[in-house]
Amino acid sequence: MIRPSAHVRELYDREMGSARAAASTDDRWLHLERAHIVSQPYPWLHTRNHAAMLYLAVCQRDRREALGQLLRVTVAAPGSLSGRYPPGNTGRATVGLMTPMAIPPDLMAELSGRATNRHPATALEPPSNR
Repeated sequence: MIRPSAHVRELYDREMGSARAAASTDDRWLHLERAHIVSQPYPWLHTRNHAAMLYLAVCQRDRREALGQLLRVTVAAPGSLSGRYPPGNTGRATVGLMTPMAIPPDLMAELSGRATNRHPATALEPPSNR
């Protein structure tokens, strides 16, 4: 099983912490989405991220998002273990499970900035946003 480097773990923890500290719901979702992009290759982090998304959806009483997150919680670890996850996908129920998305440039720079133990998503060509 692939384990996150200290740098990736720090980046994930920073985004999750920012989600918890965010003043607005939109900002919470933004940071959870960014943490999702970072977490996809790592089964435990990926599943934890979807659990946090499920919690926020329930708190918002967003039935559609909560149902989508229930599904994603169950497939997160197997998807990470098998390498079947779409790079850049934000993890929300409004986005297809297998829809690749462009990784935000600042996040891509952080993920690819370490030559050793690079994040798997940086090896892939990001899709265009057309």
